[in-house]
Amino acid sequence: MTRGFGSDNHAGVLPEALAAIASVNEGHAPSYGHDELTERVAARLCDELGGGQAFFVFNGSGANVLSMRALLKAWEGVVCAETAHLNVDEGGAPEAWGIKLLTVPARDGKLTPELVSSRIVRIGDEHAVQPRVVTISQSTELGTLYTLEEVRALADHAHEHGLLLHVDGARITNAAAALGVSLRGATTDLGVDVLSFGGTKAGLLAGEAVVVLSEEAAAALPYLRKQTLQLASKMRFISAQFDALLDDELWRRAAGHANAMAGRLADAVRDVPGVELTQEPQANAVFAILPPGVADTLRERWFFYDWDELRGEVRWMCSWDTTEADVDAFAADLADAVAAG
Repeated sequence: MTRGFGSDNHAGVLPEALAAIASVNEGHAPSYGHDELTERVAARLCDELGGGQAFFVFNGSGANVLSMRALLKAWEGVVCAETAHLNVDEGGAPEAWGIKLLTVPARDGKLTPELVSSRIVRIGDEHAVQPRVVTISQSTELGTLYTLEEVRALADHAHEHGLLLHVDGARITNAAAALGVSLRGATTDLGVDVLSFGGTKAGLLAGEAVVVLSEEAAAALPYLRKQTLQLASKMRFISAQFDALLDDELWRRAAGHANAMAGRLADAVRDVPGVELTQEPQANAVFAILPPGVADTLRERWFFYDWDELRGEVRWMCSWDTTEADVDAFAADLADAVAAG
């Protein structure tokens, strides 16, 4: 299969995760998460995050929708950046489940307390959707990172106004690795109330987790998970992968490598004439504007996505299995394509 920089979803499965799946593929175990392994790994994940209750699910969109359903009443809404995955890349799933998104323009994909305040209006007005949840992506869809101080400020601001802070953590491992902190240090220690913990982009075959600190939300989640079509019958094959991901901080090694490859790629192409990095890579994504026609030439060998077709901006994603040879060969092909005009 052709290698490329299309998505960290394109990479294979961490060998340790595959081994973990194989290790539980014998004998019988109770279904729907009532097996001993799932109960143990859920508790372990909560220990890593400093508390709460964990619920394993199939995918990221499901984790996000399930989180919102657990936190919202029918008349409440979610404040998010316009660029949020929840808004632009989940096929209208939030709306299909009756979730109102209160979007805010955010130039770098990051919310601020001031931007959130623009949506905390008409409180108590029965004619208006009431904001209840603030959701942020860490790292963001634009490859940017919230600093620890920025997350804390958003959590404090949300709580001061009676709101909850949710983190779409599809790439939370990349963020924690880049920030040099623990999973707990990137989330619950900062006041995060609910986390969609991404496993797939981190190198798992399939699997995410919703971790909630609210007892009320935790009580509702078993029923909502079933309703939201996210209850796996053979749950042990998901939980086993998370067990492997947590062992000796495998998540940090895998995510740290992906981040390092993105940095290597940015350094390799930043001085190519006509190539403009639109921002410095902060995790495992590189965004660049290319001269006309160059992207098409590169795609004869490498796969990647356009980000903003009008600007000629593309996105290159690195993953746990991106190699230095991949990066160097891609950078050389880019330089040749630019030189050929």
